[in-house]
Amino acid sequence: MEAFPFSTSQYPIPTTSTPLPLSSPIFSSKPFPSPTTSSSSSVFVCLKPPPDSNDPSNSSSLSGNQPRRPNKSLQTSNPSSRQNPLTPSKSNPLKKNPLNSSAYVTANNTNHSHSHSLTNKLWLTSKLSPPPPPPPPTSPPLRNRDEEETGSMENREIGSAESNDSDIDTLHPETRFRQEGKIFVGNLPNWVKKIEVTEFFRQFGPIENVILIKGHNNTEKNAGFGFVIYGGPTADRSAMKAVEFDGVEFHGRILTVKLDNGKRLKEKAEDRARWVEGDKGVEYRSKWHEERESSRKEFRKILETEPENWQAVVRSFERIKKPSRKEYGLMVKYYARRGDMHRARQTFESMRARGIEPSSHVYTSLIHAYAVGRDMEEALHCVRKMKEESIEMSLVTYSIIVGGFAKVGNADAADHWFNEAKERHPSLNAIIYGSIIYAHCQTRNMEKAEALVREMEEQGIDAPIDIYHTMMDGYTMIDNEEKCLIVFDRLKECGFTPSVVTYGCLINLYTKTGKVSEALEITRMMKMAGIKHNMKTYSMLINGFLKLKDWANAFAVFEDVSKEGLKPDVVLYNNIIRAFCGMGNMDRAVCIVMEMQKERHRPTTRTFMPIIHGFARAGEMRRALEIFDMMRRSGCIPTVHTYNALILGLVEKRQMEKAVGILDEMNLAGISPNEHTYTSIMHGYASLGDIGRAFEYFSKLKNEGLEVDVYTYEALLKACCKSGRMQSALAVTKEMSARKIPRNTFVYNILVDGWARRGDVWEAADLMQQMKKEGVQPDVHTYTSFINACSKAGDMMRATQIIQEMEASGIKPNVKTYTTVIHGWARGSLPEKALNCFEEMKASGLKPDKAVFHCLVTSLLSRATFAEAYIYNGLLSICREMVESDMTVDMGTAVHWSKCLRKIERSGGELTQILQKTFPPDWTSHSVFYSNSVDEASNAEIDDDDDHMYENSGDDGFGSDSDNVMSYSPWA
Repeated sequence: MEAFPFSTSQYPIPTTSTPLPLSSPIFSSKPFPSPTTSSSSSVFVCLKPPPDSNDPSNSSSLSGNQPRRPNKSLQTSNPSSRQNPLTPSKSNPLKKNPLNSSAYVTANNTNHSHSHSLTNKLWLTSKLSPPPPPPPPTSPPLRNRDEEETGSMENREIGSAESNDSDIDTLHPETRFRQEGKIFVGNLPNWVKKIEVTEFFRQFGPIENVILIKGHNNTEKNAGFGFVIYGGPTADRSAMKAVEFDGVEFHGRILTVKLDNGKRLKEKAEDRARWVEGDKGVEYRSKWHEERESSRKEFRKILETEPENWQAVVRSFERIKKPSRKEYGLMVKYYARRGDMHRARQTFESMRARGIEPSSHVYTSLIHAYAVGRDMEEALHCVRKMKEESIEMSLVTYSIIVGGFAKVGNADAADHWFNEAKERHPSLNAIIYGSIIYAHCQTRNMEKAEALVREMEEQGIDAPIDIYHTMMDGYTMIDNEEKCLIVFDRLKECGFTPSVVTYGCLINLYTKTGKVSEALEITRMMKMAGIKHNMKTYSMLINGFLKLKDWANAFAVFEDVSKEGLKPDVVLYNNIIRAFCGMGNMDRAVCIVMEMQKERHRPTTRTFMPIIHGFARAGEMRRALEIFDMMRRSGCIPTVHTYNALILGLVEKRQMEKAVGILDEMNLAGISPNEHTYTSIMHGYASLGDIGRAFEYFSKLKNEGLEVDVYTYEALLKACCKSGRMQSALAVTKEMSARKIPRNTFVYNILVDGWARRGDVWEAADLMQQMKKEGVQPDVHTYTSFINACSKAGDMMRATQIIQEMEASGIKPNVKTYTTVIHGWARGSLPEKALNCFEEMKASGLKPDKAVFHCLVTSLLSRATFAEAYIYNGLLSICREMVESDMTVDMGTAVHWSKCLRKIERSGGELTQILQKTFPPDWTSHSVFYSNSVDEASNAEIDDDDDHMYENSGDDGFGSDSDNVMSYSPWA
């Protein structure tokens, strides 16, 4: 073998031993040099293969650090015969040098067991890399080994110092900082994707992750290199197998495969060492980096200070030259809070196009965006992508999914994901429990909600105040006032201070049940506690007064909002518009819409629907269509509910041809009618008694696969009863029983009224008994319909008993009930009984309407010529009340009453003068004397109209047409 010179002048030889710091083996790969120096010397070392390669004493101490490097011995076969003339003395200080390989081996061998036990005690070291296995037992060295070593051996040790030092410099990061299972892959094709690299290197072992470095200018392609990280207990072995394929061909390229050199972890360790040592060195960045960091800070500042100014947030984000995953995640989260799922998805895809892989937090923010937008299908698609990419779902992700399904009312899906969260995460928190409790409260399953609250408390999780509010809201939905108040008391017992949300739950409870006086009492409690109303509580109070049709108090609350300095929101404006529409002041409602637009509030479809319905109900279709076009110009897309408002108004005016025309326009606009649309059409034809068209649209509803509910059957039953086909009505009730649809009070009211029209008091009585057996409580309309059946059958004694039964049940007769009784006494030629009933009605505090006066006056006028004097006096009193109430009758009624007056007072009198004040204004332009033929025709027409007017009055009360139709109001 050829010898080569080796100079050691660049290595100082320490004269004294210097102790090493504890952190030096962790943060430094080189030993600390000594401040002293020594002279240089040239050493010639002859390399020759050893005679016995299996001798453990001849192996290098660093051979284990290079698995692919061949073992070479620095010892000759005959060391005693080949001694170097430059052999130093045995007291050479080089033997104390830590760079001396022999000394390094000796120290390493003697202290190996001690370092192994120390590694087990160091937490950081054991986490970063597992301790090495214990060394195999070595044979004891020969006694004459040191005696036979000569100066040539020492020179060889000196000569190998430089090479060992260079080996230590290059191999030390691999042994200490190299990440297990990580390999470097170079010379990759630029077009290759992660999946191709994964499929190729998967043959060596399970892969934990593949990192492809993206190009700076073209992020769609990689930079030609990347890293593969193996996982599992055999990660290091898999990496070693992969390195053996260095130089293999891959898609036309010769790959470079190397083990991780530990450079990244070494730099992190050095940075930490400098930080621990207090190094205050300043890292000078380029201008590009400074501008990027400045724009990132500005973006975060705007997010914190101006979150409502979305334009400023977007501009600050666009000014960042190269956003990181954190900035993209913040932007997705910002859009998620605003419910803008489309822009959140756009930002997410833009991040992936830049080569930035999403984390669990970014996916969670995107799922939150879809949950706020109530698009749970896309949210579940994101969940599937997370599982495909092996990204673990956090507890926050599960909470958002459960809360999203709770908002859409899907409690079953919420239960599924809640149970999966319990399987994946051993400990849950109050947030996810609050979401699942809210889901069951929305579906009115309070038993399940109570069980979840109990389960949460058993696990030691304290219920926050939000869960109390959720339970109170759930009990409000089922009108359980008692339990709602129990939760309110328990909230105060647990030390919580009631907030505006707490009192808002109570206000909502009382306004929904019509107890507005109790809601005002809660308002006084809030004032005593120093809590001010917010927009939601004001809206609840206004909504409560709207249900009672108390327009004055509704406007008074609206004035209080202005006095408090609050700006009305869209919900409050919508309630005020409903109030004006309920009063019939449609022009003022339109002015409120314009005021909303001036205040930069965007009207919604709920804003325009009551106005459209009001104009359509008044028969002003031109104005209704103008508001419809105004809604379109405001950016509101017409929905099926908007068209339903138009159809509902036309149905209430019984303009069925125009209603069907709106239905055809819906189909042309690509909007499919729903069950409410067809039910409204059926109600319209039922009011006309057109049973054929009602069944026609009932068949269309079933053929289109829409849900058939009790309201649909109510429309069919009303059509059958209106046309007098009670056998068809019985067939409809049988079909309801077959579909297991229970009959409610409205259904029984329609059936009882149907039999009452025919005067069949026995069938009506049977229905009353069946109703009580099924546990359905009769209301005032049910009793009124049954009294109508009795009056048509002439059984007024039974009708009187029914009134007494009503009062015993706590149900007070209304104006229509008394009208029915008065009409029955008038039919029985008992005007004195009718007068007594009229006096009882006024004594009960009820105000007579036009139907009562019409029925009573017509009956008394026909019998005043032969009745007693008190009937004549009663008729005079009734006429004076009509004049005082400014009541005006139609022309046909005036003609009929004038004929009766001529029979009573041929030359005119006090009764004629008073009663003529109720005639229409154009009465004086008509001739007072009509021909006998005209009189007879008018007499016959009015006689028929007497019952006809009563029947129409009875439809609203007995059949509850208005209640049934209004139940389909889209804003109810």
